[in-house]
Amino acid sequence: MAESVSDSVNGGNNKNHGIDNLISARKALKVSLEKSKSLALALERAGPRLDDINQRLPSLEAAVRPIRADKDALVAVGGHINRAVGPAAAVLKVFDAVHGLEKSLLSDPRNDLPGYLSVLKRLEEALRFLGDNCGLAIQWLEDIVEYLEDNRMADEKYLLNLKKSLKGLRELENGEVEIRLDGGLLDAALDKLESDFRKLLTENSVPLPMSSPSTLGQQACIAPSPLPVSVIQKLQAILGRLIANNRFDKCISVYVEVRSSNVRASLQALDLDYLEISIAEFNDVQSIEGYIAQWGRHLEFAVKHLFEAEYNLCNDVFERMGKDIWMGCFAKIAAQAGMLAFLQFGKTVTESKKDPIKLLKLLDIFASLNKLRTDFNRLFGGAACVEIQNLTRDLINRVINGAAEIFWELLIQVELQRQIPPPPDGGVPRLVSFITEYCNKLLGDDYKPVLTQVLVIHRSWKHEKFQEKLLVNEVLKIVKAIEQNLETWLKAYDDTTLSHFFAMNNHCHLYKSLKGTKLGDLLGDSWLREHEQYKDYYSTIFFRDSWGKIPSHLSREGLIMFSGGRASARDLVKKRLKAFNDALDDVYKKQSNWVILDKDLREKTSQLITQAIAPIYRSYMQNYGALVEQEASSGKYAKYTVETLEKMLGSLFQPKPGRYGSFKGRSPAGKFDNGMVDLRRTASAVV
Repeated sequence: MAESVSDSVNGGNNKNHGIDNLISARKALKVSLEKSKSLALALERAGPRLDDINQRLPSLEAAVRPIRADKDALVAVGGHINRAVGPAAAVLKVFDAVHGLEKSLLSDPRNDLPGYLSVLKRLEEALRFLGDNCGLAIQWLEDIVEYLEDNRMADEKYLLNLKKSLKGLRELENGEVEIRLDGGLLDAALDKLESDFRKLLTENSVPLPMSSPSTLGQQACIAPSPLPVSVIQKLQAILGRLIANNRFDKCISVYVEVRSSNVRASLQALDLDYLEISIAEFNDVQSIEGYIAQWGRHLEFAVKHLFEAEYNLCNDVFERMGKDIWMGCFAKIAAQAGMLAFLQFGKTVTESKKDPIKLLKLLDIFASLNKLRTDFNRLFGGAACVEIQNLTRDLINRVINGAAEIFWELLIQVELQRQIPPPPDGGVPRLVSFITEYCNKLLGDDYKPVLTQVLVIHRSWKHEKFQEKLLVNEVLKIVKAIEQNLETWLKAYDDTTLSHFFAMNNHCHLYKSLKGTKLGDLLGDSWLREHEQYKDYYSTIFFRDSWGKIPSHLSREGLIMFSGGRASARDLVKKRLKAFNDALDDVYKKQSNWVILDKDLREKTSQLITQAIAPIYRSYMQNYGALVEQEASSGKYAKYTVETLEKMLGSLFQPKPGRYGSFKGRSPAGKFDNGMVDLRRTASAVV
């Protein structure tokens, strides 16, 4: 029984133990179910992520596939890759910074020029960095690719693509700046600066106000620098950046274009079209004499007021670049603005036909150039102005040689005129009036110093000395030749009375035109008095042998108290009046075309003739006119009234309009009036 109880007790204990296990299992199962639910929920949540990973796996597989190396090999190449990627990353960072400057550099520099130039300088620094490091970064990347290829750490297709990319980078690195900078940001900025440089110049380049042509030579002041200091400073700042980027030649081109255009605009008001005249457009110097006078004034104005200002401005703007640079710039401005045209006009004058007037014009040109000699040497003395120097030197040589040649040939030309017949009107030959006035000009204060200087230089080129007396002696020889010409012409007349009339005219001219002049003082009082005496002498002979004979025809012999009867007296009066009329008409007809150029001599001669004839005629007609006036044929004998006679005699010896004058009285045919040919070279002697 005891065993039964014991068994019952044991059985109960076993039953309780099973329940505990069951409860534990139940709890464990419950916990497992909860975990399963949580896991299911987590899996459900992870589904989209797994799908995403599943989608990315092919591309990751493709990216990893070229690398066919074990872990140790990849670890070994890691350091090389890091060293190559570092510079490349720095280059990319700077390149991004360059793009950050784009907005500022594409704006208008005039809004903030200092700020714009500062940003541009940063761009230049960035470009220098890229220029120094791009090649290095590419080289290191090329080394990595070569390492991967040598160690078979990537497939060939992958490496080929890398090589193509690096080759493209290398070509870009060696290419133009604008390609490397995504469209050429630097060039775009520099173009804007060039445009601003042009605008600053154009807006501040104002043509110099012109004075009236008559007062040009009176403007002694030199024009100041034509640009404000602030503008010059801006131009210099822009130049600094443009020069740093090899844009200097373009700057010079723009500057020369704008400033030379401004000078031309200043000169335009002066009407300089005559500078373009060619040698074929005029016959001789006299036809452009007015232009030569303008040329001297215009040249002085251009040099002292325009080119002087441009010279100073070039120095101000380009002084930091050195004298050779700004002098070269100024030389281009001077050449393009018209300096060469001024010199070419002078050369054209020297190429014209030779005549005495040309000598005076050559002296005018020399005087103008000599007056500006200091300015020429200072402004155009540099090596850059060699073209202007050569043209100026050639012009001076032509002027001096031409002037000296004409002067020394004047005597020959005067002597050549001796073979020409004297003027048929008995007047003063154009040659005589011309030469006397001409020699006075040469000896005057305006021309003598210039001519002396020209002859001194010309002689020095031949290593010969020149003394002032040579000039004076040559002029005296010319006057002597004129006297000899007059003697020759005096003997050439067939009519003795006309010969005396010619002598009276020319001795009067020599005396009156030279008295009180430089040439007259040189010849002396005795010479002048001699010609005055000759004038009076020939005047007396002329009157005696022509008009002095006419009054004798009105003789009263046989008419006193009509001693022979009235009819006889009438016949005698008729006869004497007819003789008087015939003699008067003959002399008047012969001398009606004769000329006395000097007004005083003409009036004196006319008065002498009138007083010698008119009173006698009046008295004769008062006493005896009644004997013939009642007849039908009275007009045949009483041909003139006293008033008509006086008027007729008073009209004698008047100069013909346009036939006489001084330097401006030459005929279009190139000959002197009254038969005297122009003083220019002939084919047989001098041209």
